[in-house]
Amino acid sequence: MKTKLEPSCRVAFAAYVHDLGKLAERARIGEAEAKDAEGNSVADRNKQQYCPGWNGRWSHVHAAYTAIALDLIEDDLPPLKGRDVSPFAAWGERNVDDSLINAAAMHHKPQTFLQWIVATADRVASGFEREEFDRYNQAEEGASTGRDHYTARLLTLFEQIRLDGEAPRNRADFRWRYPLEPLSVAALFPQPADACEGNDRQAAQAEYRRLWDGFRRALKEIPASHRDDWALWLDHFDSLWAAFAHAVPAATAGKVRPEVSLYDHSRTASALATALWRWHDDRGDDPKAAAEAMRTRSDWDENKFLLVLGDFYGIQDFIFTSGGETQRQAAKLLRGRSFYVSLLCECAALRILEELGLPPTSQVINAAGKFLIVAPNTEAVRRRLAAIQRQFDRWFLERTYAASGIGIAWQAACCNDFLHRRGETERPFARLLKRLFDRLEDKKSQRLNLCAPQAPEAVFKGFLDAFDNEKGVCAIDGRSPASEKLEGAENRYISPLAADQIDTGKWLAHHDRLLVTTRAIDHHTLRLDLFGYHISFTGPEEASGRFGPLVREGALRRAWDFSLPQGKRTPLFSGYARRFINAYVPLLGDLNQYDRDRYRDIELPGDWDPRAPKTFEHLARDDLRPEGDGWVGTEALTVLKGDVDNLGLIFQKGLEQPSFAKWASLSRQMNAFFAVWLPWYCREHYRDTYTVFAGGDDFFLIGPWYSTIRLARDMRDRFHRYVAKNPGLHFSAGLSMTKPGQPVRQLGKTAEDALEDAKALPGKNAVTLFHQSVSWDEFEQLWQVKEGIEHCDLDLSTAYLYRLQELAHLAGNVHERPENAIWKSWFSYRTFRMLERMRGLSDQERRRRMAELWKVLGEPIERFGSRFVIPLFIHLYQQRH
Repeated sequence: MKTKLEPSCRVAFAAYVHDLGKLAERARIGEAEAKDAEGNSVADRNKQQYCPGWNGRWSHVHAAYTAIALDLIEDDLPPLKGRDVSPFAAWGERNVDDSLINAAAMHHKPQTFLQWIVATADRVASGFEREEFDRYNQAEEGASTGRDHYTARLLTLFEQIRLDGEAPRNRADFRWRYPLEPLSVAALFPQPADACEGNDRQAAQAEYRRLWDGFRRALKEIPASHRDDWALWLDHFDSLWAAFAHAVPAATAGKVRPEVSLYDHSRTASALATALWRWHDDRGDDPKAAAEAMRTRSDWDENKFLLVLGDFYGIQDFIFTSGGETQRQAAKLLRGRSFYVSLLCECAALRILEELGLPPTSQVINAAGKFLIVAPNTEAVRRRLAAIQRQFDRWFLERTYAASGIGIAWQAACCNDFLHRRGETERPFARLLKRLFDRLEDKKSQRLNLCAPQAPEAVFKGFLDAFDNEKGVCAIDGRSPASEKLEGAENRYISPLAADQIDTGKWLAHHDRLLVTTRAIDHHTLRLDLFGYHISFTGPEEASGRFGPLVREGALRRAWDFSLPQGKRTPLFSGYARRFINAYVPLLGDLNQYDRDRYRDIELPGDWDPRAPKTFEHLARDDLRPEGDGWVGTEALTVLKGDVDNLGLIFQKGLEQPSFAKWASLSRQMNAFFAVWLPWYCREHYRDTYTVFAGGDDFFLIGPWYSTIRLARDMRDRFHRYVAKNPGLHFSAGLSMTKPGQPVRQLGKTAEDALEDAKALPGKNAVTLFHQSVSWDEFEQLWQVKEGIEHCDLDLSTAYLYRLQELAHLAGNVHERPENAIWKSWFSYRTFRMLERMRGLSDQERRRRMAELWKVLGEPIERFGSRFVIPLFIHLYQQRH
């Protein structure tokens, strides 16, 4: 299968760029208007070859521009002349129908087998039924939003999701659009339609031209040496296309909704085309017969695809495993373990791709411990997947002793499974996803296949023999055989996995790229291989020669840029494939007198290193405020854990007409809020917060106690904006305040318990803090109460405020115990006595103050009952001396 990798990459690329002309045509590139001796433009000639003709006009003229655009970028692509370019004919043989350029550009009027491969994938990715596509193929440009293909801007799927009630249908119901800009932190957020969409065609074309020019420049940033490896180069190109096509509407003809980006459509069409070609090629099918079957759709009920779903299970155990030395290394260890989970998932997906001879674009999704690959449905592929699963099982058995693992499940599918048929209550694609996830659940119940006859007993038999009597058990995870000396700890030893996790947490702060190679290199390389791959952290490409020698010897399989976004509007591409698997880690920074005093008595391992991560002890003091000769506030952390509510229902039932491309788009965009925006936002506004993990639909953060509470509130507000203010999309969160010395595993458990309490509220959309669960709307009201307490100009004693806690609990239980209504009398009595002790107040002033404190404190107690402790405790903890 590995010999099929390069041909599969070429098929993938042809399908990937089949709509490249949409970007070029909307940019009105001047090269298309060049005239020949007879006065015909390049565009006019290409329209005759590539575009359908209806009633004296050409439709889908972007196909003509796809051919033009491919000619323009030829020099920046992997070689397509003078060498084997199978399964296509050589680029220069323009009279040969099966050139790559023809396969890409002929998708609206296909004739040959390879052209039908791309055309079929295009239609399946969009979910088009036959009659629906025929209408679309004849349609004139114009979106359902009333704009043409120049002025229409991409709708957001978030606005359309409805779990209850009817989805928006009319033009006026769609109020949000994505700005036509390169992918950046700012461009992730939709804008009101009138802010980025208008009727000025020239201005709209100018926006497209800037996008096209930026794409051309960025394409040249991919290292030239990487063009010698199709898979390596295609991985970079995928990130490039994501950066410049994420907000380009894929379809604007036939009054369709412009709701799927050109990037997501390209990616899913490419994955489907590759699997489709491989299925026919591996079987040795007759190309002409296969093309005819695809044309008539007589084979659309044949299971040609295999959806392969991978899942990392036991993430909590992997991240929070703890031994005696865990606390000393807690900050680096948690960050390193979280990143290590992402590395394992990426390398597991890469192992599958390479074993099956599939390009990187066959991996449609990889986020939050899950990945999806589209493969050909052949017996050989299924056998190879079973062997790969055994390889994964053995790695985790040897390294984690069955505490965690990666399971892979697969489900056969046909073209018809991807359609959105009108009139059906349950769409075929939704049924397909349900079957796939059901198989994954079955796989989870058979973790590591420990009960099978061929279970690797040798792993367990050799477990005790692996221990060194002098080094003993790993001081980090408390169970593995130790072999590596723990830096900075005398006579303490750890396992290679723990050592790699600590190094990962340390190197993340110093590097922005990593290399995945087939051999170990001397470049901050982890000790353990990950399913046969070696991971090396590296600096700028200038310092490492752009890795050309590794490419030439075939050792470099991937080169990933995992840096955080630099600026709010900086495009997220710098020549290399991006993986949004990093998170923000607060660093010590330069030592000043302010920090020297605040961090007094904290034991530091060695000299102060400005680029070293802060420990939890540092973070716990970061909310202290100087006052006089001392510090005010509470030395504590807050652990924040949360995830999106009802995610399964959102993907299963949220979209009115689900398609493969929409599903991939929704997954990518949901992940981007947590994996792209959140780490950047922490770095810019909450610089003392660890994003332990953030991606998919969930997050886990640790930071100074008060700042982290504020961050949770900000996140809720920004997420509401991110999902186009759709009230049906929200997340719940659990916050747990703790001292920095609490065991790492306990940190995770307390936050998880708080999150479960929040999700137990009807409707979810809630937060738990100080063991009180409230809706986010109610939390906002309680925040206003907190601010009212802070702005009260009376010097309220700590003793007085602490007694209010008892009254709040009484008030919250009045309905069950009417005698608790006495709390009001106690409140009046205690408040009067406090005011009585204040000298210089007249009776009138006392009465006024009494009324004021009832409004600031009494009314909130009556309204919120025991939940009043949320603003009360926040205020008290801020005032501690």
